[in-house]
Amino acid sequence: MIVTRFAPSPNGMLHLGHAFSAIVAHDLAKARGGRFLLRIEDIDGARSRPELADEFRRDLAWLGLEWEEVPAQSTRLASYEAAAQRLRDAGLLYPCTCTRKEIAALSPRIGPDGPVYPGTCKGKPLDPARPAAWRLDMEDAIAQVGELVWEDELAGTILANPGAFGDVVLVRKDEPASYHLAATLDDAADGVTLVTRGKDLFAATHIHRLLQALLDLPVPTWHHHALLLDESGEKLAKRRDSASLADRRMAGEDGLLLAEQLRLHRFPVGISLSKA
Repeated sequence: MIVTRFAPSPNGMLHLGHAFSAIVAHDLAKARGGRFLLRIEDIDGARSRPELADEFRRDLAWLGLEWEEVPAQSTRLASYEAAAQRLRDAGLLYPCTCTRKEIAALSPRIGPDGPVYPGTCKGKPLDPARPAAWRLDMEDAIAQVGELVWEDELAGTILANPGAFGDVVLVRKDEPASYHLAATLDDAADGVTLVTRGKDLFAATHIHRLLQALLDLPVPTWHHHALLLDESGEKLAKRRDSASLADRRMAGEDGLLLAEQLRLHRFPVGISLSKA
């Protein structure tokens, strides 16, 4: 029995891109007699708005989806700290006080997720007057686990290449865990066997596969689906104020009909699907 999940962050309203992702995950689970989970990823500091979680539930019900809800990330902080401490004890994390501006000034190389940290703080004493994040010593981590692969239902067998990201942050200065650490731990805790999400997160899976090996976590299969794009060819996003599901719902639109149209890849004018 497969277990999929939809894991939105309550830092903005859900839009059509979220609806499409939730429907893909829901339908994959239901078609295979599995379970579809809802997990609220609410550790985004002051940006998290608890009241939006109820809007998310109303949106999903309006679309005709059924789910099981699992504990939100804010209830799981102890598990994140325990995992981070395990990595510290193994000598795989080091504190970093660098700001984004300081890193950019060094003209670092660009990796799959943006500027690659050049290791400025590695091996240096910590300045207690400055807040610190904790970064993964990527070279040592890769040496510890060796070659890794992961399976994507659409892309096949992938050779993991986490080294392309450099020493990524696993514990942020202002949050208890990065997306990489929290999502990886949560999926394991929830028994997720098929991580269904947009292909914009395909590259992040290289890091998640490494963390699974370092922390002795089960390894799921992934399904990175195509994205909905706006008129400019950019993916729908909260930061660009893409039309929300709540607005459509409160305007009286038929959610069941919308869900069926999304399943058939019939999108509103100006919306298209990226290449798989």
